[in-house]
Amino acid sequence: MPSPQEKETRTASCQCGAVTLEMVGKPIVAATCYCHSCQQAGHAFEALAGAPAVVGADGGTPYLLVRKDRLAWLSGSDQLEEHRLTPDSPTRRFVSRCCNSPIALEFTKGHWLSVYSGRIPEDERPAAEMRTIVKDRPAGVELADDIPNYASPSGKFMWRLLTAWAAMGFRAPPIEATKGYGR
Repeated sequence: MPSPQEKETRTASCQCGAVTLEMVGKPIVAATCYCHSCQQAGHAFEALAGAPAVVGADGGTPYLLVRKDRLAWLSGSDQLEEHRLTPDSPTRRFVSRCCNSPIALEFTKGHWLSVYSGRIPEDERPAAEMRTIVKDRPAGVELADDIPNYASPSGKFMWRLLTAWAAMGFRAPPIEATKGYGR
């Protein structure tokens, strides 16, 4: 019988609702990233016609990290366009072509998908547990101390990734193969 954490379900969607993603189970972590790459990509996406903002006024991009074996594209995956900051970047971001909504980021060698928190309904969206790579935040930005602020990926962050990977049998399924849970 599935545990209550495995029954936990969230959805993410583009602005117009054509692209939907379902996530099952407890997320790995809810975090806000301040790295230069997230800021650069986020600002580029925000320049697209009608695109929603993904970078906050403080330079942070909120994400929900989810195991790849616990997500399924319910609709519109054919509407996704891949964006990389450089042609050989191991990180790719998915944006819906229908309404220019950034949906998620994938470190292709990893076992998780980072879903932009703004694409998840507020009532399903967990609050950020930590801020990471805050050393890259814009000059002059002061951050509250309501949650931990880490200059680089913290031990806690890395531990969460490692324990999720171990629970997956140290597999890193490609996102294209993720048609349903555990496949």
